[in-house]
Amino acid sequence: MSSIQWQFPRALEDEAIYILRETAAQFERPAILFSGGKDSITLVRLAQKAFYPGKIPFPLLHVDTGHNFPETIEFRDWLVESLGLELIVRNVQDSINQGKVKEETGKYASRNALQTVTLLDAIEELKFDACIGGARRDEEKARAKERIFSVRDEFGQWNSKIQRPELFDHLNGKINIGENVRVFPISNWTELDVWNYIREEGLAIPSIYFSHEREIIERDGMYWPYSDFLNTTEDEKPFPAKVRFRTVGDMTCTAAVMSEADKLEDIITEILAAKISERGARIDDKRSEAAMEKRKNAGYF
Repeated sequence: MSSIQWQFPRALEDEAIYILRETAAQFERPAILFSGGKDSITLVRLAQKAFYPGKIPFPLLHVDTGHNFPETIEFRDWLVESLGLELIVRNVQDSINQGKVKEETGKYASRNALQTVTLLDAIEELKFDACIGGARRDEEKARAKERIFSVRDEFGQWNSKIQRPELFDHLNGKINIGENVRVFPISNWTELDVWNYIREEGLAIPSIYFSHEREIIERDGMYWPYSDFLNTTEDEKPFPAKVRFRTVGDMTCTAAVMSEADKLEDIITEILAAKISERGARIDDKRSEAAMEKRKNAGYF
C-alpha cells in the first residue's frame, strides 16, 4: 500500500481554515452544526486552529432527535466541557409536541426527516445567518453540486437559481434579509481524508466508530442497531455481533457494518477496501433515488 494513501493533504486544512475565517468575517452570527460525528468533530478542530489563540467564536448547534446513539451524546457533552465550547441543543420532540411535525409510524419510522423543521426554527429563533456543516461532495450526488457558501432562501430552502459562482476561491456571503447560508469547509475532502486527519491530529471520536459487540437485526440486507426506537416485526430477532459504524445518524436510520477494526489504522485499511460509500449505510438515503435531494431542497443540510 502506498504511503501517500496514509497521508493527509495539508492544503485541504489550509482551505478549510480560510473558509472558516471568511465565514467569521462575512457573517454576523454563524454556528457550527454539530452531530457528534467524525465530520463535525473535524470542524471543531479546524475552528480551533483557525482562531487560535482565541476561542472558537461560534456556538455549536445540535438538533437532537431523541433517537441518537447514547455514545454520541456522551461524547458531545465531554467534548463541549473539555474545550469550553458553547452548546445549543434544540429537540425534535419539542417540534412534535408543538404539532409542527408528526411522528412517523410503521416498520421504517424515523425522526431523521423531522429534523428539518427543528433546524429551521432554531435558525430563525437564534438569528443565525450562517450554519457551518460537515457535508462533503464525495458523500452523495445531492451534496456533490453544493457550493462552499450555499445560499438558502427566506424559507430555508435550497434553490439552484440563487447560488453564486465561486471562481478562484472567491466566497460571496452577501445575502438578502431573511436568507441564510450553509457553509461547507470540508466539502472537497473525502472520507479517507477525514480519517487520516483524525489519525494525524490525534482526535478523540465516539466509540461506535470502532468495532464493538452490539445487538442488531438483519433487514433488507443491512444490519440495523437494535433499540427501543426501532419498530421490528416478530421474525426480526436481535442477535449479538461485532460491528462498527461508518457514519453517525439516528439509531433508526444508520446501519452497522460487520467489522473487527478497533484501531484507526484498521479503519483506514477497511475504507480503502470498501466497495460502497459511507452513505450506503444510511438507511434514510434509500427511501427513494432522490431522498437526499428532496431533504436538501427542504432545508435539511
